[in-house]
Amino acid sequence: MNYILLSILIFSNFLFSSEIKITALKNKNPERVLYIGNSYLYYNDSLHNHVRRMLEEDYLKEIDTTNYKLVTISGSRSWHHNVDHPLNYKKIGAKKPFELVIIQGGSGETDTKSERKIFSDSIEEIVNKVHASGAEAALYMIHAYVASHKNANPKMITDIKKMYIEAGNKNNALVIPVGIAFENAYRAMPDIELHKPFDGSHPSILGTYLAACVVFGSITQKSPSGLYYNYFNTINDSDKAIEVSKLFNWDYKLIEVPTDNLVDDFFKLLNEIKCERKTHFECCFPFLYVYPEIKEQAVLSGWAADGYYGISKKAVLHYGPGKTKEKFD
Repeated sequence: MNYILLSILIFSNFLFSSEIKITALKNKNPERVLYIGNSYLYYNDSLHNHVRRMLEEDYLKEIDTTNYKLVTISGSRSWHHNVDHPLNYKKIGAKKPFELVIIQGGSGETDTKSERKIFSDSIEEIVNKVHASGAEAALYMIHAYVASHKNANPKMITDIKKMYIEAGNKNNALVIPVGIAFENAYRAMPDIELHKPFDGSHPSILGTYLAACVVFGSITQKSPSGLYYNYFNTINDSDKAIEVSKLFNWDYKLIEVPTDNLVDDFFKLLNEIKCERKTHFECCFPFLYVYPEIKEQAVLSGWAADGYYGISKKAVLHYGPGKTKEKFD
């Protein structure tokens, strides 16, 4: 299932919301990052590892893990953390001050008005210390419980959104909308499993992956759609295709495009297919393996649809309003 595309949509919708004061970090390619939170972060090989791998793919270099840290306390709330200790970076083995600190609160901090007030006060104190250290601050908006949790409440996500957005705006901190991503994903696909089914609280590996996509997008302001990272083939994009095929009673065949023969494939594209431009190679490569498997006489696809819709580079540069998107609609 193409969860990456879903996260882009969710991220984009939130990013341009009029509710948000800080919509982007000043430094959009930080390498020295500190995560502070609880088990919502460290489940499933830890969210910070997934985000790091995505950033490394985008940065085209490895991140020094001595300055990329996670500090968590099981079951903790925001005020349980002594942030002075990790911000004094040498005390946790870092070589340089952190550039970005991501703060995640506890799930119980939305329960009552008094607890939400404690969260607000705690975040103000923490963010002030983060800014004083020279780092930027971001708030990791948590997800809500689902039905298998005894305290699941439809109003919980409303309280979460309000609490994090207000804290972010008050303290000039970026809000990373993971909770909204979960909410919208469940609304679009009710059968999706983003939580551990046994407790309805902690994220599943898919939930952590979706959260990592949102964190990546929030940090870099880039779409995660072009990333190859899928947790070592654990997250499978073909699941949604299978689901849709069953729904419409279509035949389905998964075609794996190998990457262990790239040199020979490159010269085949160059000499036999006569590819010349970079885009020729990029677009034709997968079809070396797809075309031989097509048995149908006619194929309906969305190839080149971006040109008709007016979002291609040529259309943007050369065609004015009313000549592309409006005609397509």
